[in-house]
Amino acid sequence: MSATTTRGTSASKREAWGSLRKLPSGRWQARYPAPDGETYTARTADDKPLTFLTKTDARAWLAGVHTKIAREEWESPSVLAARRRAEAEMEKARSIGFSEYADRWLALIRTQPNRSGKKRAIGTIRSYKSKVDGYLIPEFGDTPVRRIDEARIRVMTDRLDAIPSPLNPRSKFNGITRPVLIVLMMILRQAARDGIIPAAPNISIPKQQPVRHDADHDDSEDVASPEQIEDLYAATPKQWAIMVLFAAWCQLRRGECLGLQRRDIEWHDDGTATLHVRRQLNANTGDYSSELKSDAGKRSLSVPRIMRDRLEAHLRDNVAPEAKSPLIPTNIRGSVPLSNTRWGYVWADARDAVPGLPPRFRFHDLRHTGLTIFAQEGATLAELMRRGGHADIRVVLRYQHATMSRDRELADRMSDRVADRIATAKRGAGEPRPVSDGHL
Repeated sequence: MSATTTRGTSASKREAWGSLRKLPSGRWQARYPAPDGETYTARTADDKPLTFLTKTDARAWLAGVHTKIAREEWESPSVLAARRRAEAEMEKARSIGFSEYADRWLALIRTQPNRSGKKRAIGTIRSYKSKVDGYLIPEFGDTPVRRIDEARIRVMTDRLDAIPSPLNPRSKFNGITRPVLIVLMMILRQAARDGIIPAAPNISIPKQQPVRHDADHDDSEDVASPEQIEDLYAATPKQWAIMVLFAAWCQLRRGECLGLQRRDIEWHDDGTATLHVRRQLNANTGDYSSELKSDAGKRSLSVPRIMRDRLEAHLRDNVAPEAKSPLIPTNIRGSVPLSNTRWGYVWADARDAVPGLPPRFRFHDLRHTGLTIFAQEGATLAELMRRGGHADIRVVLRYQHATMSRDRELADRMSDRVADRIATAKRGAGEPRPVSDGHL
């Protein structure tokens, strides 16, 4: 800031360095030459004019500035004021309460892309917000973010662990603690990036555990029989019954079933058909979305022979002729796809009408059933990943129990066939046939 000429009633008094000037008010003003070539008048730390009651006070202040310049510690009044304002803002930010910062974080992630560079889905934002509003704000409230340490987090973790599972009260795990801690970790890591805390405290995220069933639950218990799938098909209203077959025999997810359109079925001259999975129905907005669960979700599948006639009849009786008509419309030959919510009610009624299904059998378990049977037919892990639209091989490894069961069946059949051949050979050689116990 360059000095301005100030008119007064007395001349400036030049010192050994700088100058002093008595103002009409009787107070004293100090001026000095700065290293940047400018001449400055005395100013406060927040860059406002500064005058002195006595000449001695002004001279002492001038001497202090001279010392700073000699030590190369001097900063221009405007730069110094800006830095101090920034420090004050940072100190204020460091004292921000958790509730206020969590709201700021939610606003940020609505526009900020995730690690893969994609904008977060509405459902994802809604899920995060439910964790913030339902668990984190009641726990921390206006507690300053910098006071949330490992000890406080352990207290909250114990409290969350004590909540019974809403799906299975007998389960050791409730499906709540892990997702809440993950959201808290994301918030605190952003706070560290914003400089509000030096670093995010260490948060121990528990391993993902099954909630619907006990820890010793076997995935094979979630598999329905082909007869039960037929019963579910019969129990579902005719205009939507094809959903059961899409899930079981084409191994589709619910959103993928509801997102199908007439143009996604490709018929061939030999009577076979290919199903193209290109989109899903967004459960939160009710709109089509081209973003499937993963890039592997976009796939083309052979429609099994067991459902082709039923699919052809469904297209004829229930689906409008336009290429983009939904395969699962709300009304017969309608243009609006059936909603996730309404299908949930339809599914619950159909499931309750079929006796003997595994406890708490979900629509998604039809997909699990289909992939299990597909594995039993000898499908490789790569073929299972492609059929199910999986991107992570660890998810598909759960079907190894099915392939191992098939492997044991084939091994036993091989054993029996070889044993018979050996026994036949021995009888031909005149040896007495041994009593077989099923082993070689």
